[in-house]
Amino acid sequence: MYLYFVPVAGIFPALWTLLRKGGDREQRSASRLAITLALTWFLAYSLLSTGATQTTELLKFRLLFIDGLLTSGYFLTCLGLMLRVWRRKSPRLPGISKLAERTMGKHSS
Repeated sequence: MYLYFVPVAGIFPALWTLLRKGGDREQRSASRLAITLALTWFLAYSLLSTGATQTTELLKFRLLFIDGLLTSGYFLTCLGLMLRVWRRKSPRLPGISKLAERTMGKHSS
């Protein structure tokens, strides 16, 4: 499960686990969370970057600054989840874990 939360690259082992319907319930839940986090980050990153290319300099700076904060937050969240897995605790995030189960649970169970 540690590999699922490696920023950006962890989406591949997480997808592998869900697509082959392997792993136990906790691994599938962690996979859904990792994929949801990565896709949410990528979507927000893409939208902010696209918006920054088509605007004034001041707004461009603000959008890119928010983009940097979002990316830093994603990487720190992944690091925190990796630490939780290392300590043998449940890798759950309030709200996001529930969202991952609702959106991806019905497609991957």
